[in-house]
Amino acid sequence: MPTLTPLHETYCRWDLTPPNQADIFEGLAQLVTVNLLGIHDVVQLIHREMLLKNLGFNQQRSQWLVNNALAQKTFRQGYRIIQTSGQQLIAPALRLVNQHLPNLKHKPLSPTQHALVGALNGVMGNFLIQQQNPLALPMIFYDHYGQPQHGELAGRVIIMVHGLCMSHLSWTQGNFGGIGEKLLAQRDCNLMLYLNYNSGRRISANGKSLSLLLEDLILRHPRISSIDLIGHSMGGLVCRSALFYGKQDLMQWMNKVKNIVCIGSPHQGAVLERLGYMLQDRLGRLPMLNRLGQLTTIRSDGILDLRFGSVRDDDWEYASIRTGGKEDSRKPAPIPSKVNCFLIAGSIAMYPGQSKALSLIGDYLVSIPSALGEHPNPKLNLNIPEANKAIFYGLNHMELQCNSAVAEQIARWLYPDPLSTANCTIEETAHNAHQHFQHQDMYDLAGIVET
Repeated sequence: MPTLTPLHETYCRWDLTPPNQADIFEGLAQLVTVNLLGIHDVVQLIHREMLLKNLGFNQQRSQWLVNNALAQKTFRQGYRIIQTSGQQLIAPALRLVNQHLPNLKHKPLSPTQHALVGALNGVMGNFLIQQQNPLALPMIFYDHYGQPQHGELAGRVIIMVHGLCMSHLSWTQGNFGGIGEKLLAQRDCNLMLYLNYNSGRRISANGKSLSLLLEDLILRHPRISSIDLIGHSMGGLVCRSALFYGKQDLMQWMNKVKNIVCIGSPHQGAVLERLGYMLQDRLGRLPMLNRLGQLTTIRSDGILDLRFGSVRDDDWEYASIRTGGKEDSRKPAPIPSKVNCFLIAGSIAMYPGQSKALSLIGDYLVSIPSALGEHPNPKLNLNIPEANKAIFYGLNHMELQCNSAVAEQIARWLYPDPLSTANCTIEETAHNAHQHFQHQDMYDLAGIVET
């Protein structure tokens, strides 16, 4: 039996199986027939403001034009055409595929379909749950070969957690075998598990689910000796949230976890989500465009949590994060003292100090201080030792996940050389990084590391 989302997840399918190819067609059929989230009202409001602001109509006349019978009939007919085409043409055609190809329900998703479903979950995962859409992903472990995890587990288990809009397959791209492949080459006695989950949910909700899933894992596999967590981007925050709730709920799996590695994770917030919030705020102040600000609120709960890097329920449950929340009101979520934490940041700059602007941008999505858990408020600063941090230059956010130099750094942290001195100074580490740079091909600058 695969290791799946615990039964407390109300949106899970009753048969407890990951989506199949038939679910793709049924899920899309449901999406094209669902109410369009108030777009009809937004279009009317934009139409009215165009008349009011651009064509010089006074408020009374513009209101009359929008609300008169002809305009209302036009709006309704346009909306009805869209809905009818979805209900009577597109949805039946999609469902007809399932009727004529019944074997699709027994076929797992292809890599391309996994990418599509992962992206949909990241953008509208909470909406898929509300609509009970079969495309809403359960939380499930896959093995190193991309299959749902089966069989007995023992020894050291390393769990990889992907980021927003990604899937368990995103850890391997192109010719690079992936971080998991690198770690498997270090020891014969470890096992790799890859988590797949709905990245559009609240990070704290996914953290709680992961904590329960890990508890179930060690209870069913008592021969597991230790657990390491590796998360990319949002995945690192989900791991931190799981640690927070695992400790709070006195979970037994917390006695097994040894290390957590976060790769490009926005511990203090992500630049992109803050830009999205700024766009929403600015559009709301502009004539005619203020109604478009309503469209920018159609972002998943998971994306909204990236604004400040929220990992706890009480970071958001008493505040309106869509319309307010300009201030960082997070509660501390420190790494448990018994867990070794390692943080990796990326920068599109090719070397340290190349540009102040590039240093602020970081890897395009996450700044270097945010990825390294640094914050002026001591309660929110993760206080990770400098030896447990690394900055990779010439790499953007997505390249961090599938880079050989990043994989080598993680391997050195998780599998330290017993012959090396434990008191290696920062100067020695920097010297080694400099030597590595000198031997780099000048056409392959990506992956310069500073620790």
